[in-house]
Amino acid sequence: MTRQQLVEQIRIRKTYLIVGLDTDLNKIPKHLLTKSDPVFEFNKQIIDATKEYCVGYKINTAFYEALGLPGWEAMQKTVAYIPDTHFKIADAKRGDIGNTSSQYARAFFETIPFDAITVAPYMGADSVLPFLEYKDKWTIVLGLTSNTGARDFELQKAGEELLYEKVLRTAAQWGTAGQLMFVVGATQASEFSNIRALTPDHFYLVPGVGAQGGSLKEISEKAMNKDVGLLVNASRAIIYASDQEDFAARAMLVAKEYQQEMAGYL
Repeated sequence: MTRQQLVEQIRIRKTYLIVGLDTDLNKIPKHLLTKSDPVFEFNKQIIDATKEYCVGYKINTAFYEALGLPGWEAMQKTVAYIPDTHFKIADAKRGDIGNTSSQYARAFFETIPFDAITVAPYMGADSVLPFLEYKDKWTIVLGLTSNTGARDFELQKAGEELLYEKVLRTAAQWGTAGQLMFVVGATQASEFSNIRALTPDHFYLVPGVGAQGGSLKEISEKAMNKDVGLLVNASRAIIYASDQEDFAARAMLVAKEYQQEMAGYL
């Protein structure tokens, strides 16, 4: 999916919501456990219920990898089921030496045709560039994350700037704003104005709204650019809105609430 196509979908649907499919067998409604593939059945119903109110889905691959082969199969079927009109993110946080990153890129851009993958930039440019070689695919670099451990490295001084600032400034030179995004946690709202100044044209994938307490209003006011430039992810608040047979209907209502709020900011 190109940047133009992504922006068009945001404008058409009046939303920049990404629904996170962090599907946990211990949390999905019990009646689904009798299905041959309960993870896929859960995802399918969530997608059907929410696709009108979001522009994409983020699959946290750890929840699928932990299940072994059945998990990978559920992930493949889920990606195939997501409409082509919707952005498909592999939240895999890969990043290794160049030839290994090339194989990760092949796995998540070819074998399973995601539109984007999250990557860790700690090993530098040669670990990220293999992902950027793919046309019309997106590399989403970890910038400033929501977790408390962000203080250990990301918010430490690195010369005259904070480490996360150095990461953003440096990584922005590795690719264009049409193929490279940054992960910026919603709980870091105080930094958003500075982050937008550093990377004025880039899209941000923003987790941490909803269950983690980030403010959608504050993020939208501080970080939106002329192309919106935001993809706000909500996972648990939507997909686990209910653990009963009405789970999909409840997920739809929560997704619709996000969409309606986002439409106001647009």
